[in-house]
Amino acid sequence: MSTAVIGSPQVEVANPYAMAVEQLYNAANRLGLEEWLVQVLAKCERELTVHFPVRMDDGSVQVFTGYRVQHNLARGPAKGGIRYHPDTNMDEVRALAMWMTWKAAVVKIPYGGAKGGVVCDPKKLSLTELENLTRRYTTEISVLLGPEKDIPAPDVNTNPQVMAWIMDTYSMHLGYSVPGVVTGKPVEIGGSEGRAEATGRGVVYATIEAAKRLGISLHGARVVVQGFGNVGATAALLLAEEGARIIAVSDSQGAIYNQHGLNPGNLLYHKRKAGSVVGFPGAERISGEDLLGLECEVLIPAALENQITGRNAARIKARMVVEGANGPTSPQADRILYENGILVVPDILANAGGVTVSYFEWVQDNMKYFWKEAEINQRLQEIMMCAFGEVWQMAQKEKVDMRTAAYLLAVQRVANAVKLRGLYP
Repeated sequence: MSTAVIGSPQVEVANPYAMAVEQLYNAANRLGLEEWLVQVLAKCERELTVHFPVRMDDGSVQVFTGYRVQHNLARGPAKGGIRYHPDTNMDEVRALAMWMTWKAAVVKIPYGGAKGGVVCDPKKLSLTELENLTRRYTTEISVLLGPEKDIPAPDVNTNPQVMAWIMDTYSMHLGYSVPGVVTGKPVEIGGSEGRAEATGRGVVYATIEAAKRLGISLHGARVVVQGFGNVGATAALLLAEEGARIIAVSDSQGAIYNQHGLNPGNLLYHKRKAGSVVGFPGAERISGEDLLGLECEVLIPAALENQITGRNAARIKARMVVEGANGPTSPQADRILYENGILVVPDILANAGGVTVSYFEWVQDNMKYFWKEAEINQRLQEIMMCAFGEVWQMAQKEKVDMRTAAYLLAVQRVANAVKLRGLYP
């Protein structure tokens, strides 16, 4: 059989799906995968686009566009979040679905990757409009959903309440409750303890493991967080408990800095009151680009994809970059950071805490038996430590960066599953 020999372009890749495919090709070339297998893995199995009307509070009707994409189901049912964002598009969702496949494989969770999204600005919608949109979108994509088929979760601008509406809508269609159709829902209706903090907690576990390898003490370590949302805020709070000093954070409204440290608990309270981290007492406002260029031990990009690129990677002065967001670093930036001796803990490893505890929630729903939060956190830590160790060992063995190592492990596991299952018919 012929093997794939696919060159990776040495230019900046702005399209997230093109970026995801380039990362796949890089791993596939090193693994020597058959060309047909690479083509299977480079495409998403199912892509659904829906256009649906929603009645607004003023009586008007607005048509929204939504997506649900399943990348690969060889290792289990499709799993992935749903985001509400005005810039959501099909290529973004394709990339996120592919990254979910690799993420589940890195931590050995028996899922395939999926992702969904609706093109909207939820900040401009009332609660009633948001519920109407969610229920109609759920109905449109319900042909793909199911606890053994496709299990959504929260993502950018969605939360446990949105998951509750999705679960209820799906359940109403069937006539009985199906809590396992989504994860990240409220504990009162089958959600898991520890799920809300899981992604940020996983980022912290990855940071702790990386610091050990680099000989960095987290006590007094300077931390910069881009994106002070659920993931970034949780990571900041937990790292502060480890003795780290949070010197700068940002959100969609701006960035702030204090070299002596910001109290993340007080900052979270301020953001909930003011709607942004901007204006926090005792902090200096800086630009987003300046935030990325600050000298620090740990930089956590926890906002959106494509934030560290070939244009700004040379300005990064962190000892390590721990990716709380999906796809925040472009392939060209990866090469620059590696050449500059900066350790990048990739998204498919660093932020896999979310899908791991989502898996725990799904298992608990299926068993109708729930674990305590301490047990969940312990199980999460064990999985993250094991996965980090495997990726680190692969990086040392192959003399490659951590992302390439994670992809070598993940792509090989998915490729093996595809080959073992064979082609039907």
